[in-house]
Amino acid sequence: MLGLRRKVRIETERMTLRPPVHSDHRSWASLRRESAEFLKPWEPTWSTDHLSRKGFTNRVYWAQRSIANGSAVPLFLIHRAENRLIGAVTLDTIRRGPAQAATLGYWIGAPWARQGFMREAIEAVTFYAFHELDLSRVEAACLPENIASRGVLEKTGFKYEGVAQSYLQINGRWRTHVLYANLRIDRRGKTEAG
Repeated sequence: MLGLRRKVRIETERMTLRPPVHSDHRSWASLRRESAEFLKPWEPTWSTDHLSRKGFTNRVYWAQRSIANGSAVPLFLIHRAENRLIGAVTLDTIRRGPAQAATLGYWIGAPWARQGFMREAIEAVTFYAFHELDLSRVEAACLPENIASRGVLEKTGFKYEGVAQSYLQINGRWRTHVLYANLRIDRRGKTEAG
């Protein structure tokens, strides 16, 4: 579990990516609340305690356990200049052995969308996955109509691989997703996105 025993902290040009801590609850709940209409079409239905302190405390403990046992690396995106939480990215379902792969998930608060922050975060987390965790493959999935998400994946080196029928429940319905992957050693050729 190379890299997971250490404290995880990734610095990018404008952000610090670090695991959530208990004191993040207020800023996290506020950002999620103000971005709810922006996020809900793309996410699983929020539980009734989604924004509660108890729910967030469980999220922090899950993050700590996941990093310690090497199953996931959940990170909050902290805008350094403003010292504000602006989103999150998670390397989840880390698989060792022959696979050496993980699944990427992410969200950004509405006020911070389309400013290049998620592109910066995904590039940094993918680099971390390949060079610190020694993974070979990072996978991601999104709804076919989520043009912004597809664009950021393609611009960060992910390539379209196919479709998964009824892949996840999103906003209360089983939804088909398009699948992407980024490979540490990629011989598949360039993508169209620039």
